[in-house]
Amino acid sequence: MSVRLGLMALLAEGPSYGARLRSDFEQRTGGTWPLNVGQVYTTLERLVRDGLVAQDEEADAEGRISYRLTDAGVAELATWWTTPVDRTSTPRDELTIKLALAVTAPGVDVHRVVQSQRTSTLRHLRDLTRLKRDALERAEGAGAGPDHADAEHGLAWLLVLENLVFAAEAEVRWLDHVESVLARHAVATARTARLRATDAPAPADLVPAAHEGNLS
Repeated sequence: MSVRLGLMALLAEGPSYGARLRSDFEQRTGGTWPLNVGQVYTTLERLVRDGLVAQDEEADAEGRISYRLTDAGVAELATWWTTPVDRTSTPRDELTIKLALAVTAPGVDVHRVVQSQRTSTLRHLRDLTRLKRDALERAEGAGAGPDHADAEHGLAWLLVLENLVFAAEAEVRWLDHVESVLARHAVATARTARLRATDAPAPADLVPAAHEGNLS
């Protein structure tokens, strides 16, 4: 996710300062994409430079500088909300790269790599499922109470968790597919090797002996 646009989305709710923006961002996403304060302030400085965010000239009583969206920032954020996320540029996924390299790297047990990853992903999926159950209970409890903001934040975290659950489930299915492809490839390779062995010509040192036997 774009940290830049995430901070702008938070600022659309009203002026805020760096540490508060960091806290709000992590609360909304359940800490799935943690930020450090330096990253937040660097992003804010760039937004100010680009005219999308304005910064107060004076600090408050606690020495904090607040930021707010400019009209240009409001317009860009509105465009972001209504523009589909671009999926044409494939992100670099470490697992995909690892397996793509493992199948051609000498001495690598690809099946072991796949099995190890599946075990880890299934464990992660169980953890996510437990978190989802807890988040659903909290969201339903908050929805029944007077604090609408807590209910909204709980729903946001629940949606993030569900996305992570779906991604983990898809990864397990893909790993199952990888093992199936590897198994078929191994069978085809073995069959090709047997056919080549069957069609191989007789060794050169046996040809003269066979020829001499026919002459006698």
